[in-house]
Amino acid sequence: MGSGNFELIFDRVGHFGRYQIFLYCACAFQNISCGIHYLASVFMTVLPKYTCRPPGNVSQILFHNISLWRINNIWTLFPTGREDYIVVQLQNGEVWELTRCYRFRRDNNSSLNYDYNGHKTGFPCLDGFIYDKSKWDNTVVTQWDLVCNREWFARLIQPTFMFGVLLGALAFGYLSDRVGRRPVLWSTSIGMYLFGIAAAFTSNYYSFMFARFLLAIVASGYVMVVFVYVTEFIGMKARTWASIQVHSFFAIGTMLVALTGYLVRTWWIYQIILSTVTLPFILCFWMLPETPFWLLSEGRYKEAQTIVDMMAKWNRASTCELSELLSLDLYGPVGDNSSEVKKSNLLDLFYNWNIGIRTLIIWLVWFTGCLGFYTFSLNSVNLGGNEYLNLFLMGAVEIPAYVFVCLAMDTVGRRNVLMFSLISSALFCGVIMVIPKGYYIWSVVATMAGKFSIGSAFGLIYLYTAELYPTMIRTQALGSGSMVCRVGSIIAPFCVYLSSVWIFMPQLLIGILAFVSGMLTLKLPETLGKPLTTTWKEAAELDVEKDSSSGKLFPTANNTDGGKNTSDFFRGFWS
Repeated sequence: MGSGNFELIFDRVGHFGRYQIFLYCACAFQNISCGIHYLASVFMTVLPKYTCRPPGNVSQILFHNISLWRINNIWTLFPTGREDYIVVQLQNGEVWELTRCYRFRRDNNSSLNYDYNGHKTGFPCLDGFIYDKSKWDNTVVTQWDLVCNREWFARLIQPTFMFGVLLGALAFGYLSDRVGRRPVLWSTSIGMYLFGIAAAFTSNYYSFMFARFLLAIVASGYVMVVFVYVTEFIGMKARTWASIQVHSFFAIGTMLVALTGYLVRTWWIYQIILSTVTLPFILCFWMLPETPFWLLSEGRYKEAQTIVDMMAKWNRASTCELSELLSLDLYGPVGDNSSEVKKSNLLDLFYNWNIGIRTLIIWLVWFTGCLGFYTFSLNSVNLGGNEYLNLFLMGAVEIPAYVFVCLAMDTVGRRNVLMFSLISSALFCGVIMVIPKGYYIWSVVATMAGKFSIGSAFGLIYLYTAELYPTMIRTQALGSGSMVCRVGSIIAPFCVYLSSVWIFMPQLLIGILAFVSGMLTLKLPETLGKPLTTTWKEAAELDVEKDSSSGKLFPTANNTDGGKNTSDFFRGFWS
């Protein structure tokens, strides 16, 4: 049974009627929760100003030539970028020098002066630390003192989460093909709520990390399966826009993180509030059916017929008999060859020299897109100005980016849009680096432009990858690209930490990778207006056509057929 005649179902019952709109809105709304959890650690792991706690009650404080009575009043004067110390006098008369990670007791207590050349004894911060609470009352860092020699514990929070994302994509992608889309969506949504709440009530760092790790696995599983779920319910006339705009709801999650972080300054309350976004979907999930595509692939025709009848009723269309409709193509050619599918493996992505080069370029684009996507978001809080507004804008700019992709890819071609997006991202990284330090508004604007560009590339690479490979290896091409993508997301937090070496180091790395990726994209063939390839010979001919038309930058109007390409892509994605 070919996948092509599945599309005839939507010709009868509607491509994007009221039934599909309801399912789409419900599932896309849940994607907001995924966007929330992916970036929630931005504010949970905030590192405020801090200093070593003295071993007693303080009677007087001295910072340079300024004398204070309360240590909380010192933070506006305390430097962020360089090491300095505070001199305090305890009620027992002892004088101590407090730095970030050590404290020193002066042997001479006769006078309270900031400068001291006498003998002093150093001690570790056994009594804990004092934190600046002007912005956040409590964070994960201040809860468990993840500073000084424990600072690397805080830096592992986001990479560990992204490693869970990698495992979740592998596990639930497999399970959705075995047990169905609906059970996976249900289990991952319940898991997101439970593990999200559990993370807020953890009593130590290790249990927090474990809860977040499980949260990452289920959130990643939902992101992967919901993409397939909504596209299996939507006809090809609306599938391109609907599937790409699912990512827009992920962006709304980023915006909610910024808004919640601004309103709530205690990390565990912040975590609970963000986790409750999952509840509306859980309450209405019982109304969501299994997809007819999966049921038909499992031979459960009666259940599939029931869902198609319901779809037709909601859409006020005439129903169709699947037994008659699907028999129309029983004797027609089938694009997929099952024997070839069974024999294919990852090494087939290097079928010959040209295909191998194509694979390496595509992997580099996947890696660069994901690395840049998360680096721009995570680094937004370091741009200056209002960090909450910065992150909100980083999420908001993704929505027009996805609209741009939908409009441009069927007009000027996939390769041209991808190249333009990557090169533009590299240029904006360069612009960020030359903006003077005090002009943080211009830095935010340039960073938004860079996020727009890299977001466009990241949103397009899914479709473009599927169109570059033949049917028998298409799923593995997408899977391998997704694996490389997750590696980029794991590395992204460490890329942000490089700003401590040089403030523009993240932009320099992203800019170089984006420029190289953009230039190498020119070596890829254009797929706009071409049917999906089913054999290696057809895939190789894409390069031949690219060489013969290398003088044309943009495709002409009479050689485009974007709707066919995108619908074929999604059929290949779940085949």
